[in-house]
Amino acid sequence: MNNTIAIVGRPNVGKSTLFNRLIQSKEAIVESVSGVTRDRIYGKSDWNGYEFSVIDTGGYVYGSDDTFEGEIRKQVEFAIDESDAIIFVVDSKEGINPLDEDVARLLRKSQKDIFVAANKIDTPDKSGEISEFYSFGLGNVYPLSAVNGGGTGDLLDDIVKVFPDKDMKDEEIDLPRIAFVGRPNVGKSSIINTLLGDVRNIVTDIAGTTRDSIYTRYNAYGHDFMLVDTAGLRKKGKVYENIEFYSTLRTIKAIENSDVCVVMIDAQTGIEKQDVNIFHLAEKNNKGIVLVVNKWDLINKETNTHLKFESDLKERIAPFVDIPIVFTSVKEKQRIHKTLELASEVYERRKYRVSTSELNDLLLPIIENNPPPMGSRGRYIKIKYITQLKTSTPMFAFFCNLPDDIKEPYKRFIENQIRKHYNFTGVPIQIFFRKK
Repeated sequence: MNNTIAIVGRPNVGKSTLFNRLIQSKEAIVESVSGVTRDRIYGKSDWNGYEFSVIDTGGYVYGSDDTFEGEIRKQVEFAIDESDAIIFVVDSKEGINPLDEDVARLLRKSQKDIFVAANKIDTPDKSGEISEFYSFGLGNVYPLSAVNGGGTGDLLDDIVKVFPDKDMKDEEIDLPRIAFVGRPNVGKSSIINTLLGDVRNIVTDIAGTTRDSIYTRYNAYGHDFMLVDTAGLRKKGKVYENIEFYSTLRTIKAIENSDVCVVMIDAQTGIEKQDVNIFHLAEKNNKGIVLVVNKWDLINKETNTHLKFESDLKERIAPFVDIPIVFTSVKEKQRIHKTLELASEVYERRKYRVSTSELNDLLLPIIENNPPPMGSRGRYIKIKYITQLKTSTPMFAFFCNLPDDIKEPYKRFIENQIRKHYNFTGVPIQIFFRKK
């Protein structure tokens, strides 16, 4: 599971600037969370070999300081509950503000590791202006400048020391994790309850019943999985409550920590923009994917209705269309177990490895007959050697003389050739061109 750092504090102390500084510390996928009031509220970073997620709790406070009892309190309480470490940002130029005292009072009651960051120390000679912040009683105070990055290294050095040991594993961490994701009310809890044979998760007709991600072990019919029921991801503009916003974050974390995502779609509404966003979020995180079209029993069917629906689906999710699709009815218990079978198959394909010799024997002749277009200044691009990287998901390295000159269409051609000869259905493939 990823470690999480939450950044808290009153408005205008530089929380978002520090957030941007932290997530730019590596080239990572940073998703704009669908359904929040601004972008880049959630990101990923690493330090000293530890990967971690970063949550910026700012951006929701409008008006005067008396909004603290509402919005800020909810966010700080969530940060205390969800994070492994909390950065409490204060403004060194303004000194202690009554709102700072309120935040500190909440943090003192927690059992979490708190790191006080005195921001806006833009020059070393200003670092002496932090002594008053020790009065919070929260331990060390770290002088830093979120704008230029000064002091952030010392802060992160101490934060990663409190993270769980990288080699520690949960009791069931080796079990495949199958996350059921989708918009609210598409049947995620219902399908898990049907598989488990009891009403373990609350199921109602009200969209958004599931607030947290719920992990349940499923050990039957030759399968041994962790099934993950997640809160529905809402489309932008529909998240008004903080609790909905944080449910979205938890869903994204569940996707990140899964092996296969079962993306559920409502057959009655068809594939919507938010379904496509969820699909691409799983794809960008290199998760195995199964598409489930639920409530199929409610559709008036004609000849080839499912083929037309499948064609529309693939048109919307292109170019990654090598995906297993199953049409289910949880209510009628139709093809429920087929969903798990497909997820299991995708999980195994995600681990599949092709030998280097086999890759070169197969692909080099194809490349020779279908070479990439000429590179800059009319130079020929020569691909000499191919290997599958030793990674947890399928990644292939192609060594050539002009890697930067190979364009996206040719990468797709190469991927299609790999998929044509090897079964990676439901599994994203990454292709890298490197200098020979």
